[in-house]
Amino acid sequence: MSDGRASVAFIGPMGSGKTSIARRVAKRLDVPFADTDAMVVAEHGPIADFFSEHGEAAFRRVERDAVVDALTRGGIVALGGGAVVTDETREALAHHHVVLLTVSERTIRSRIRGAKRPLLNAADPIAEWSRIAAERRPIYEALADVTFDTSSGPLRLVVDSAAEWAADRLGIAIDRRDTA
Repeated sequence: MSDGRASVAFIGPMGSGKTSIARRVAKRLDVPFADTDAMVVAEHGPIADFFSEHGEAAFRRVERDAVVDALTRGGIVALGGGAVVTDETREALAHHHVVLLTVSERTIRSRIRGAKRPLLNAADPIAEWSRIAAERRPIYEALADVTFDTSSGPLRLVVDSAAEWAADRLGIAIDRRDTA
């Protein structure tokens, strides 16, 4: 590892592809992968249920713990879209490499349709997504070391670019001719 930082974290708004892209990057680099939302679900049950029973503040606490645990293990970590709203999570990310995935509102329409996302239980989920994404954008941008847009084009191209970037940060040699 070039500078001692062992993790690459993927952040971004809901539906930007953090889990699917980060998982493929980890596989390509042959490093551990963790999805903090999946970690929370494994320990506490469905996120929507946890939200409705305990509220957002309690969820952010268990989410923060999952993020810190995953980052400590090293490798590639996909964070939930709102994980960055807590100070402790932002502080933990400061010691790791951070990839921001962005996505257009036009593209998000098809990605979140019918999805069970507790913060999008509004009359107009797309408008709510846009509001949340705009509110968090400055945090995402402040934390990001690099940004990739997932709105168009083959997913493979984003995976290839992110894998090359992550490999350089983690000191991993990869065959640049490989495809994900």
